[in-house]
Amino acid sequence: MKIAIPAEAEPEPRVAATPDSVKKMKALGADVAVQSGAGVKSGVLDADFEAAGATIAQSAADAVRDADVVLRVRRPTEAEVAGCKPGALVLAIMDPYGNEAALAAMARANVVAFAMELMPRITRAQVMDVLSSQANLAGYRAVIDASAEFGRAFPMMMTAAGTVPATRVFIMGVGVAGLQAIATARRLGAVVTATDVRPATKEQVESLGAKFLAVEDEEFKNAQTAGGYAKEMSKEYQAKQAALVAEHVKKQDVVITTALIPGRPAPRLISADMIRSMKPGSVIVDLAIERGGNVEGAKADEVVDVDGVKIVGYTNMAGRLAASASSLYAKNLLAFLDILVDKKEKKLAVNWDDEIVKATALTRDGAVVHPSFQSKSAA
Repeated sequence: MKIAIPAEAEPEPRVAATPDSVKKMKALGADVAVQSGAGVKSGVLDADFEAAGATIAQSAADAVRDADVVLRVRRPTEAEVAGCKPGALVLAIMDPYGNEAALAAMARANVVAFAMELMPRITRAQVMDVLSSQANLAGYRAVIDASAEFGRAFPMMMTAAGTVPATRVFIMGVGVAGLQAIATARRLGAVVTATDVRPATKEQVESLGAKFLAVEDEEFKNAQTAGGYAKEMSKEYQAKQAALVAEHVKKQDVVITTALIPGRPAPRLISADMIRSMKPGSVIVDLAIERGGNVEGAKADEVVDVDGVKIVGYTNMAGRLAASASSLYAKNLLAFLDILVDKKEKKLAVNWDDEIVKATALTRDGAVVHPSFQSKSAA
């Protein structure tokens, strides 16, 4: 069994393995090939991978040649997947929504593609949940970036020269990223409020010492799917919530938006009028920019200045902490790989009836097999 870890294309700084995960893959009976330079931007040298038992391949083609499993951060391009042998398992963050042509290309290449971000939210799969591991870091980094752009201190400071007031931070969307943003802003001494359409988040927000803000009507009480994701709210609710939020935003120093709905464009939370209502020097960080953004006027990988209000729109926020992100992601991949391998025989043995496998498998035997994308790709 050969496992390959090719280098990611620019500008992705993360890598799909670490020396520790290589050691554990070796213990599963695998030969591991890592493309030269794959880990440099995550602080891992070729020598570190070699010391863990990997062989260093000089090119991606050399790494993936005859590999039974290919571990990646991002979905491979058509040219990259063409280098994989038929039947190889390709594990990556596939970004399948709206990318049916890319899924069809993987099917044509006859690889078995698994989308790590489609991991079911069940107890057994928690250790494999890449959305949580990466969003956790994104939420942390959003606060750090906000503090770097904000021209004042976050905590209240009482000095002989006078008192510095605490920064007011508002988190919009209380998933994994939002909760970490709340915790980080609180640790920095900010006064934090947060909002989300899911009623279950109110207790989580308050447990972190922040205040919860929402229109708490009947629709709000039923605004969560069985899988724990946010439902799209009615126009009427959105209008009421927007009015409440607009009034609150005026008084905030920092706003961080994290709202995403799987498979859809990011909902617009902050309008141009709301931005203009904020004080000069305020900062907004849009964590949903890769899906179009929550903030009107936000631009991917730019800090936009609107009348003195900065809008931070970095994509791949977890990648801004590449070493930490790679370490967690490698553990997610290793945990998933562990259920695909027969430990006694030391070879691949995929159980196609496993609910985790069913939920994440995109392509198999030359076809798109995931029910959410099948008909679209066929069209």
